[in-house]
Amino acid sequence: MPLSEDRRIFTPIDRASYKWKREYNKRTAVERVNSRIDQVLGFENHTIRGIKKMTVRCGLALCVMLAMALGRIKEKQAQNMRSLVCAV
Repeated sequence: MPLSEDRRIFTPIDRASYKWKREYNKRTAVERVNSRIDQVLGFENHTIRGIKKMTVRCGLALCVMLAMALGRIKEKQAQNMRSLVCAV
């Protein structure tokens, strides 16, 4: 059966393989980031129009998340690097 038939069912990587599990775990990590961007950073209900403006805002949001994590690591608070609230 050709892969072009239905990519959701006939995937290029066997679902029972270790490679599938590794790749799927990467997907779930990205979904957590997407969820945080939507809910915490306010992208769920936005008023931005235009793909260029949205691309810039998403890029800035990701930069802020990375900068906060880097700041926590530099302050020797690596256990709080995923937190978006102030940890005292």
